[in-house]
Amino acid sequence: MSRPTPETLLAERLRNLRAYPVADASNLVKLDAMEVPYPWPEELVDVWAARLRETPVNRYPDAGARGLKTALRETLGLPVGAQLLLGNGSDELIQLLAMAVAGPGRSLLAPTPSFAMYPLVAAFTGLEFVGVPLREDFSLDTEAMLAAMARHHPALTFIAYPNNPTGNLFDEAAVVALLEAAPGLVVLDEAYFAFAGRSFVHRLGDFPHLLVMRTLSKVGLAGLRVGFLLGDARWLGEFEKLRLPYNINSLSQLTAEFALAHWPVFQAQIARLNESRQSLGEALAALPDLTVYPSVANFFLVRTATGEGNRVHAALREAGILVKNLGSDPDLRDCLRITVGLPAENQQLVDALRAIL
Repeated sequence: MSRPTPETLLAERLRNLRAYPVADASNLVKLDAMEVPYPWPEELVDVWAARLRETPVNRYPDAGARGLKTALRETLGLPVGAQLLLGNGSDELIQLLAMAVAGPGRSLLAPTPSFAMYPLVAAFTGLEFVGVPLREDFSLDTEAMLAAMARHHPALTFIAYPNNPTGNLFDEAAVVALLEAAPGLVVLDEAYFAFAGRSFVHRLGDFPHLLVMRTLSKVGLAGLRVGFLLGDARWLGEFEKLRLPYNINSLSQLTAEFALAHWPVFQAQIARLNESRQSLGEALAALPDLTVYPSVANFFLVRTATGEGNRVHAALREAGILVKNLGSDPDLRDCLRITVGLPAENQQLVDALRAIL
């Protein structure tokens, strides 16, 4: 009897994929992953650590994460009428949604370039990915999106708001036009809401097929892996059937609730980052041979001179600074994505770029 091999047993669509790459940031200034760079205040850490010691990790967590859901609603002012579904980061929610709608002839639509997980999840759930290029200035091409909807009838449409990796906020009227025309579910991915301050949460009642997705990863809690989805109870009740039990562990639940109880600390960090974004953007724009695209998130998309992207990325790494190289995407040739860091890190970046360019 022949033994199975990956080639004989695994689906071709899986074998043709590449795993999502995560660079090793050891001993580097980490400006590649849109994390909040500020550590927790020491007095907060001491109280949190005491709470952790009381957590019975020999027991399973609350499967429904009821305390965390209540804290999210109360602290973030989420709509009372909207159902709430938690995920192990937004990534799990994207996967869960794709699994829920997957089927023969089904497709997932998104503007491109956008979050890399949309096409990746579409591929391994068997959905056709339909990418609609943004305009040259990275604004939403509404007409092209509407045409793609009419042609492909996507079961699922993702719109990052603000967009990653471009950092811009699409025109609200354009998004509404897509919501009015969409034949399937539309997910507004508001991962960077805390920085932009704009949301479609208030429109959930207007569009029953609208879902709003957020994460705590971008507000100083990336290590917890807590994402959440808001929408009509009829939809989320069905998605709940696909959520694996105990997907939010006890330590993440406790820590997220603790952080939400001290939310002004994290709001102050976001405000400081927005100030740093302004000064970093001005410093980057003053450098030669570097195009800086406007951003309302906690990162910048920049484009080097033609053919220089890989060299600049490598030179920054040699200087001890890690940024995201996006040059493998044809729409993002010679583009780098730079996270807003601590003021000293931002200055180190600018000084290094000044020497490199």
